[in-house]
Amino acid sequence: MNKANVQTPQVTHSQEIVVLDHGTGAKLSRELVEQIAETLGEAYLGTMEDSALLELPSNRIAFTTDSFVVTPLIFGNGDIGKIAVCGTVNDLAVSGARPLYITLSLIIEEGMPISELLKIIESVRETAHSAGVKIVAGDTKVVGKGEADRLFINTAGIGVMRHHSLSIRNVRPGQKIILSGYIGNHSIHLLSIREGLGFERNVLSDCAPLNHMIDNVLNNVPAGRVASMRDVTRGGLSAVLHEHARATNCAIRFSKLALPVLPEAAMAADMLGVNVINLANEGCLCLFVEPDVAEKVLELLHEDPCGKEAKIIGEVEAFSQPVVQMVESDGSLTTIEELYGAELPRLC
Repeated sequence: MNKANVQTPQVTHSQEIVVLDHGTGAKLSRELVEQIAETLGEAYLGTMEDSALLELPSNRIAFTTDSFVVTPLIFGNGDIGKIAVCGTVNDLAVSGARPLYITLSLIIEEGMPISELLKIIESVRETAHSAGVKIVAGDTKVVGKGEADRLFINTAGIGVMRHHSLSIRNVRPGQKIILSGYIGNHSIHLLSIREGLGFERNVLSDCAPLNHMIDNVLNNVPAGRVASMRDVTRGGLSAVLHEHARATNCAIRFSKLALPVLPEAAMAADMLGVNVINLANEGCLCLFVEPDVAEKVLELLHEDPCGKEAKIIGEVEAFSQPVVQMVESDGSLTTIEELYGAELPRLC
């Protein structure tokens, strides 16, 4: 949290909302950064230097970066801070790494209440503690009104490889496809809040760090039997399946009846005219596993609260070209086309 941008000093100061002077690198900047660091508490390992000096227990590391935007910033059971930590942790974990360290950079729009900002930072702290990671460095920038959507967060994450590398290159015909939980809940929850649909009490966001659940699977299944893993985020399940179909030049075939979909989420999707397989999630895994360990993987997923609804949904099949197909309830096949853009306005 050591660097701040230079802005033209403003005449008006406020301790209740973020003002441009919070980005000058002067007293208000220091005070805001100190408030953020204090709120992060033990989750923050930084020393207010220009770089964090880290010790890694392995010379094989995983490194990722991501940027986060969401509307609304704070929702029923989460916020942009929770999403930022979960998204970074999950990206590391699905590669077979143990997440260790995260950076946290904030682009804050002038006028944001400081109490709201610190509430989000509290969520960062709590989620980092739950995931077992530390915030080690960061940055703050303040921009004028209308120049950002209240708050943008950028992260980078470092983890050490503890398991064999999981890769799309390991996927081949015969492997089973497993989903760890309900799909569509995150998008439906946010849309319901934004559009006043009334589903948000029954359909909560699935936002969660999944690294402990992933560790449990990889620690208890023979190396190499889990081929690939993805967290099902933007683009939804459809994007993950198309990515694997293209990479393997195979058919990805899944059953509509096998999809874990909360009834209220299905009802809301029908009302909105969207397909749940295209909706974003923040706490759902798609796994490609060898058939001999599929039931064991299911058992291990079911041991975790985030994996209670895990199901085998399909299989990778040899084919003459990459294609994603859905088996309808009557047994007929429907080809799922890759979306050109987005079905819905930006959520996150």
